[in-house]
Amino acid sequence: MTIALLSDIHANLPALDAVMADIDGRMPDAVYCLGDLVGYNIWPNEVIHEIRKRRIPTIAGNHDLKVERGNMKQYSAKTYAYDLVGDAEKDYLLALPAHIRLEFIVNGAPFSLLFVHGSPRKVDEYLLQDMDEKLLSDIMNDAGANILCFGHSHKPYHRILAHRGEENNQYWHAINIGSVGKPKDGDARACYVLLTLDENSSKFTAESIRVEFVRVPYDIEKAAAAVEESPLPNELADMLRKAY
Repeated sequence: MTIALLSDIHANLPALDAVMADIDGRMPDAVYCLGDLVGYNIWPNEVIHEIRKRRIPTIAGNHDLKVERGNMKQYSAKTYAYDLVGDAEKDYLLALPAHIRLEFIVNGAPFSLLFVHGSPRKVDEYLLQDMDEKLLSDIMNDAGANILCFGHSHKPYHRILAHRGEENNQYWHAINIGSVGKPKDGDARACYVLLTLDENSSKFTAESIRVEFVRVPYDIEKAAAAVEESPLPNELADMLRKAY
């Protein structure tokens, strides 16, 4: 089974369109979105419509929870990205779940995948690549996740943790999906993940879980110019071009 995972679209419709075209060409078995559909760019409603049209299961990111139902639209630089969100779209964002859990039986053993935005503990907690191994292991153990997938930092990585279980040594996988619409790792291309489980996958074999980070070029100038032509800070356009 191949699962496509995307996160942190941040209202960047050109990036989402490019990623979805790439995903369509690869035909994964399932697609999930790990939140932050809005913020920073000018197409929040269009992004939400595309995700809903495709019926992609989605969880709430911290920026999605910033929208407030019924507020007067101010269109200031500080609030513009959220003022653009329509009332029906706000209702959708504010009803999204905090996480999605998938339970498998692989080679006769239970296997749990947990999708969160920041961490299992808090939507805006950063799980960074250099996080203390024991702390990250404790977080995954408390969450009961063999594979933990998340976003929020916009910096993709795959980290394998050795864990001494009751049965035998196990391997846990912490996967940061990266960002579709606002990468921060120096590579301005959109990023998503293909996660593959098959009949040989096992929590007792580290290499049996396949994780591919897919980088997709898109019309960055279109997105950057749209920022510069809006009340949003011009620095956001520079961040798109340079991926910081």
